[in-house]
Amino acid sequence: MSAVLESTPSHLRGNGRPVTEERTLSNLRVSGAIPPELDGRYIRTGPNPITGTSPHPFLGDGMLHGVRLRDGRAEWYRNRYVQTPFITNPSTDALDMSVMLDMKSSKANTHVFGHAGKFLALEEGHFPYVFNGDLDTVGPTDFDGVLKGSFTAHPKVCPVTGELLAFGYSAMEPYLRYLRVSAEGKLVQTENITVGGPTMMHDFNITQNFVIFMDLPAVFNLELAMTGDLPIRWDDNYPARLGVMPRHGNDSQVTWYDINPCYVFHPLNSYEDGDKIVLDVARFSHIWRESAMDFPPPELWRWTIDPTAGKVTEEQIDDRPAEFPRVADSVVGLKHRYGYLAAMSQAADPMDASGAILKYDRETGVRSDIEFGRGCVGGEAVFAPSADPKSEDDGYLMTYVYDANVDSSRFVIMDAASMDNEPVASIDLPRIPNGFHGSWVPASVADSGGR
Repeated sequence: MSAVLESTPSHLRGNGRPVTEERTLSNLRVSGAIPPELDGRYIRTGPNPITGTSPHPFLGDGMLHGVRLRDGRAEWYRNRYVQTPFITNPSTDALDMSVMLDMKSSKANTHVFGHAGKFLALEEGHFPYVFNGDLDTVGPTDFDGVLKGSFTAHPKVCPVTGELLAFGYSAMEPYLRYLRVSAEGKLVQTENITVGGPTMMHDFNITQNFVIFMDLPAVFNLELAMTGDLPIRWDDNYPARLGVMPRHGNDSQVTWYDINPCYVFHPLNSYEDGDKIVLDVARFSHIWRESAMDFPPPELWRWTIDPTAGKVTEEQIDDRPAEFPRVADSVVGLKHRYGYLAAMSQAADPMDASGAILKYDRETGVRSDIEFGRGCVGGEAVFAPSADPKSEDDGYLMTYVYDANVDSSRFVIMDAASMDNEPVASIDLPRIPNGFHGSWVPASVADSGGR
């Protein structure tokens, strides 16, 4: 591992070090057996500054890392920058207000999705970027001119209707817009939603009949914006609330419920239980109170909204720090039994870090873990079902694992039902820097002519 200058920001050390070379690799070394029913791509994006540096973990340029699986083979690994304005002009300041308000100036570094035949690279402040099956950029999309502002990095595909439910937030009014995209990819509904101020809303929740907004105390700060710092800080005077609205509803139909101050980047899932609404979330006690690097450990909590009583019950599920929660796509917005989180390593030295996938059985209360071992840290675990699933967890968990012992990465496919520490298959790869979110996109969902 190369020497690191003392002045190097912490998020660019260890496996945060950027890689700038775009590669296409075939003849990949595979251990185990890739399940033949897996026909598609696992793609993950993350912040990878093309200049080699960035002032904050959220501000690196989006680089896609993808593996193409078909007929029991790993056909290729590719990594490609999303061709945003920051790639053509690397000196552009992402925190300049004029840049922030240009909806094509996305970093495209937070999430990737497949919907209505397209691959989308997402970042919550701007338009989505479309790319093809070879990870080459097509360009930004405003849904044929209908999208007028930002688009969340965390839309939800309803497994029943095929709709893509989303929202966009802004530092200026309207602070929040609800967005509904048809199964065919048309933006068919936009609703302005009233919130208490310019709050940062990273994610939201859906159920079979409702969407639930999280209006929480991370708020845009104009003074910070003028200094060039990340312009969002914790505000103890901003109430924390959950807003429940019918999926085809509008602002006048939102019911708000107070909760204890906290922040949630990512919910695990939400669903209706009779008249109540249950939400499992990765909860922070606060974020960014003292600085833009202030992150206390997140933990799994459950919120239960009781409309009859007009209140929310809050329950801590586990005290092991974990984030990046996921469920099977087939139960998004429906009652789930199983959820998967990535355990957060607290070690400063990469050689001492040890990551894990945590599986929660919400029916029995049992947690089971896949431990990657000393020096090995995985990312978000993405679920892919088996060919003919017999249960909700009959399938595979996918992620990239960085191994500090050899300073390289591997793509692992784990058995989600057994949670065996031994991968079903493992593919040796070059070092893939830390990233955010990814998706398994079956060829039946999106292929875009890619090989």
